[in-house]
Amino acid sequence: MKSSDRYVPATARPVKVLVLGPFAVGKTTFVRTVSEIRPLSTEERMTQAGQLVDDLRDLRGKDTTTVAMDFGRLTLSPEIVLYLFGAPGQPRFHGMVRSLMDGALGGLVLVDTRRIDASFDAMNLLEEARLPHVVAVNHFDGSPRYRDAELRDSLSLDDQPLVSMDARRAGSAKHGLIALVQHILDHHRRLEHAR
Repeated sequence: MKSSDRYVPATARPVKVLVLGPFAVGKTTFVRTVSEIRPLSTEERMTQAGQLVDDLRDLRGKDTTTVAMDFGRLTLSPEIVLYLFGAPGQPRFHGMVRSLMDGALGGLVLVDTRRIDASFDAMNLLEEARLPHVVAVNHFDGSPRYRDAELRDSLSLDDQPLVSMDARRAGSAKHGLIALVQHILDHHRRLEHAR
């Protein structure tokens, strides 16, 4: 491991961002893919009790779930270091997700086109907290593909950026983070201009 993989430049500004979305949308995979450090993961095997609560339709092979959060880090430049907090997607964890939002500057909401409506909870949490966010469609093998206009309409998106990506591929997954950082910067510029 190189020293640059372990240490954050002294000039860097830490930026806390959340990775949200429904159960089994790829949040843990996303954090693992983009993190430059070994990510912290609290993924555990699902119990029979959890399988009774969590909707596993169309999710063959899903046998683990995040029980607290995932954590990773990505240095974008000597000036910006992202701290990534992947939150569990089940509604029973919303209280904890609200706590994770403390100090965050924005969020990335992952969407699965097989169950688009499942992402509304995550979007609502960010909107309630007034945090800028980007919607990232995570393409799964065999999942339906839609035009951006159709997705924007289905998700009731106004000015939030919409990107497509594959959480398993670093180059693709980073597109979501780049769009999020740009959206956060634009949001803060608008706030400064309004003052």
